[in-house]
Amino acid sequence: MGKANKETVHLVSSAATGYFYSLRRKKGKGKLAVTKYDPIARKHVAFQEKKLSRLKRKYKPGMKVEAEEKTAE
Repeated sequence: MGKANKETVHLVSSAATGYFYSLRRKKGKGKLAVTKYDPIARKHVAFQEKKLSRLKRKYKPGMKVEAEEKTAE
């Protein structure tokens, strides 16, 4: 069997709502940027391909948020 030539990419909303689309496409292509509907913002906005590692991270009690750290200083 050969190596899979498709990868899963995530399109994240530029409206900063946290909404994203997931899709599979061929490897080796450039970054994808399209205009799609964001149901949270209720309008069409630009979506860019990004990693979801920061978005998937859950808040845990006792974990400091970056914004709180900056305001505390």
